[in-house]
Amino acid sequence: MPQLIVLFGGRSDERQVSVASAQNVVRILGRPLAWFWAPAGAIHDVSPDELLAHHDPFDRDYFPSRPAVWPDLEQALDTLPVDDPVFLLALHGGEGEDGTVQRMMERRGIAFTGSGSAASAAAFDKARAKELVAGVVPVAQSRIATTPDEVRIAAVEMLARHSKIVLKPVAGGSSRGLFFAGRETDLEPIVEQIASAAVPYVVEQFVAGRELTVGIADLGQGPFALPVIEIEVDPGFAFDYAGKYHGKGTREICPANIPDPIREEAQRVALAAHNALGCEGYSRTDLIAAGSDVTFLEINTLPGLTTSSLVPQQLRAAGIDMKTFLDAQSVLATRRRDAATSKR
Repeated sequence: MPQLIVLFGGRSDERQVSVASAQNVVRILGRPLAWFWAPAGAIHDVSPDELLAHHDPFDRDYFPSRPAVWPDLEQALDTLPVDDPVFLLALHGGEGEDGTVQRMMERRGIAFTGSGSAASAAAFDKARAKELVAGVVPVAQSRIATTPDEVRIAAVEMLARHSKIVLKPVAGGSSRGLFFAGRETDLEPIVEQIASAAVPYVVEQFVAGRELTVGIADLGQGPFALPVIEIEVDPGFAFDYAGKYHGKGTREICPANIPDPIREEAQRVALAAHNALGCEGYSRTDLIAAGSDVTFLEINTLPGLTTSSLVPQQLRAAGIDMKTFLDAQSVLATRRRDAATSKR
């Protein structure tokens, strides 16, 4: 019988969301093993009850009471205390989502949920993801900038063609470091904040329209599109971290109240992107619908699994309970590991 281990935390700035996802998963699965990956790199075997007792996970860091068992994740994976582990990845951002953790586990023949390392790396890089899906779905025009000067130049050039642009990290999620700019915007404060982040940025055409997001799930018979969510944003607000996790100026309508042709196209685009990138298990794609046209923005291979996250909302709307979904992900992870092992 496989032993589930929920791996959460990590070194990214999305670790608070990861804690909230882990809480929901641990509660649903009846308190499996839970490993916390501390920001400094150590691995803690934590008490599920202590994890569930942690309040305000979106705003407060989690500090386990037990000392670390292993100094880093690689050593933990090399000295696993169970015979048949399946890691349920409740990680978001950084090494947990960019293919790094997935490669560690693939090399060791360890089962884990979500996409493999190649698809994870491609999807996490927003520019690379667009290149790979551009032949099958419409994408917004964008440029990559790696220095403050490049950000400034790209923003000016994009604003010469478009009345509004969005700037976001090439690799990241949970809408951290998101900026919007128009032709009258003073770009210097934005450039300064991007410079302090010291990460590459996507400077992208802002496509006006309805903000949609579509989850893709595989319960063992192949991937399929979940109901569409529409994000309604009040004037002066954005679907950033506060909007996503505190509902400030935003509303998530599930299922979206949109015409059938738009719903069907949004689901088609999301499924096409999932397949084009070679994603597995589940994903979530963000889109913009302008009239009857649906444009791909980005895809997430480990979207949030918190009680309020988008994919769990879509699963509920589809009549799929979370335990059924999580159990299916565990089976898919084991199946993929066994298939890879048989090829060696």
